[in-house]
Amino acid sequence: MNLLDILLLIIALLILFTALSIVVISMIWIERKFLGRLQRRLGPTRTGPFGLLQPVADAVKLVLKEDLIPSTADKAIFWVAPLLVLIPSFMIWVTIPATKDLVLRNLDLGLFVIVALLVVSILGLLLAGWGSANKYGALGGLRSAAQLVSYEVPLVMVVVSVAILAESLDLRVIAASQVPIGVAEGVLNEVKEAGGSFNHIGVPLILIFPLGMVLFLIAGLAEVGRIPFDIYFAESEIVGGPFVEYSGAHFSVFFLAEYINTFLVGALAALFFLGGWYGPFLPEWIWFLVKTYAVVVVIFWIRGTFPRLRVDQLMAFGWKAMIPLSFVGVVICAVYRFYDWPAWTMTVMSLAVLGVVGYWLYRRFTQPVQRLAKLYGRRPGRVGNVS
Repeated sequence: MNLLDILLLIIALLILFTALSIVVISMIWIERKFLGRLQRRLGPTRTGPFGLLQPVADAVKLVLKEDLIPSTADKAIFWVAPLLVLIPSFMIWVTIPATKDLVLRNLDLGLFVIVALLVVSILGLLLAGWGSANKYGALGGLRSAAQLVSYEVPLVMVVVSVAILAESLDLRVIAASQVPIGVAEGVLNEVKEAGGSFNHIGVPLILIFPLGMVLFLIAGLAEVGRIPFDIYFAESEIVGGPFVEYSGAHFSVFFLAEYINTFLVGALAALFFLGGWYGPFLPEWIWFLVKTYAVVVVIFWIRGTFPRLRVDQLMAFGWKAMIPLSFVGVVICAVYRFYDWPAWTMTVMSLAVLGVVGYWLYRRFTQPVQRLAKLYGRRPGRVGNVS
């Protein structure tokens, strides 16, 4: 690699970082406005037209705040921890294609690289709590490690299921396998020329593997630490988690990484289950953004709807529900591919599993209400005072 190639790579990385920063600013504004509408508030209105400058004001405030470091903290670890959270989140985007040609470096093993880099952020959160020399920070770091390791397993299993269905670890091939073969002919021909083989599907995977979409979205929420899985930095739980001693620019790095990862979950969901950038009439990059932001808005919707889980509920849900379901997903994908069944059989199996588990969860969470209704001799849906 000569000097010119290195210079072009640095420029491309700077452009990518700038684009992600703009995306984060837009997500903060959308989240505030969307949650305001859900909660019958206006959201930001004063800073700029429609409150568009509110995220900029937030960023300036974080950067200008005094950056304090505890005297007893391990300063090297305290400084490195935010970078270990941000850099993997940024480097994943090197191999994320926004269109067939708009990607910094397409990799044949792109899924493998993504999974490998996701694990590194766990170390950053753990070191953030440990390096702060604060018992609440250390407890938050350990909680974060336990949560992320637990939900990393179902996330990886869903990725394995998608790879089985698409018969590739290349993100471009995964997206191309979800559209008619004539639409994605360019990408699929490249696979043939490279000596690869594939069993084309032709429809978005959300239609034939809805179980995978549900599992991926839930596990993605836990990996990002969004409500209802924000235990490890919940102020009401352990006074800020691993970030309790961070302020100013250091805290803003964690904040930036969280929103980049949230956008990453939306982008991967769009690539895995919604056909990526493929769509009629509009340019490819617009379709990619539309699908990604649609998933992001669903994540914001969940934040404004569900209460926070307790730590025991979070861990029990991960190990007793998510992990077994993810292995079931791998099995049904393998059976579907091995026996070459019609696509509708995969849909039926996925919906059957979701229906059974949904009914079980409904019965499990409504048992206290049912017991109270039986105790006081009235219907569960009846409104009135219990006397």
